[in-house]
Amino acid sequence: MSLFTPPRITGSSVRPGDRNFRFTTTAAGIGVLGVLAAIAAFLIWQSIPALQNNTGNVFTNQQWLPDADPPEWGIAVLIFGTLWTSLIAMVLAVPIGIGTALFITFYAPRRIARTLGFVVDLLAAVPSIIFGLWGLYYFMPQIVPAAQWLSSYLGWIPFFSNDLDLYTKSILIAGFVLAIMILPTVSAISREVFWQVPKGHIEASLALGATRWEMIRMAVLPFSRPGMISAAMLGLGRALGETIAVALILSAVFEINWQITEPSGNSIAANIALKWGEAASNGRSALIATGMALFFITLVVNMTARWVVNRRRDFSGAN
Repeated sequence: MSLFTPPRITGSSVRPGDRNFRFTTTAAGIGVLGVLAAIAAFLIWQSIPALQNNTGNVFTNQQWLPDADPPEWGIAVLIFGTLWTSLIAMVLAVPIGIGTALFITFYAPRRIARTLGFVVDLLAAVPSIIFGLWGLYYFMPQIVPAAQWLSSYLGWIPFFSNDLDLYTKSILIAGFVLAIMILPTVSAISREVFWQVPKGHIEASLALGATRWEMIRMAVLPFSRPGMISAAMLGLGRALGETIAVALILSAVFEINWQITEPSGNSIAANIALKWGEAASNGRSALIATGMALFFITLVVNMTARWVVNRRRDFSGAN
């Protein structure tokens, strides 16, 4: 038996309080699974009419006409926009968030660290509509020169080329805004994970002559890797499901466009928010079908993250 594994008590030695608590926690776990299964069943059931009536290829059709006669719609554009904006947000937010957490935990003076941590936590509480309005009316005009520079000097890379000479309402801007939105989540969780690193590991590294960066690289990061992955996945979950900010910023053009500086793109959550009020019964069923796709994408992402965390646990130094 492991040193940290509590003994299993069975039979008459089990106290009523322990039995009741175990029953309560088991029921809570089963209840969470039941809610998850109920959501999945609802999405599948409500999606069936639109999937049966659709005359186009649901995974490749680049138009949204679920209420036409005949109905023709697809979710390839929506999945592409959702994943593309989220990927840009992750590339920008995760390194900065982890770097901010390391600075607050190991480099900043105590007073500055406390103030900066409070500001980061406060930023996480800002409503998404505020980020959307800020991105639309302030950030978008400010980033246009940077987008023009990318197109002029890095346009030989297909991602940065711009054939329309228009630089607003783009995937790039939406990705930047999403990065700012998920940055506090990644930073706050990473900071808490860094605080959990055993002080003995840190002090031993420094006592053996390691510099502060060597101590972080050899003692902190290996121990914190599962927590950092979890922080990144929580940020990704918010980016995948963000609605209002993306709906305000993107141009809602229903096409797949890899050029991130051009006006284009749409996401699943933003499309649901924009189309729900005007949709008929088959259109609402189609929107629920896209919600089902987002549900399973998020489920796969979280399951993959959990697999990575469990796979790396034995090598993290946490044991």
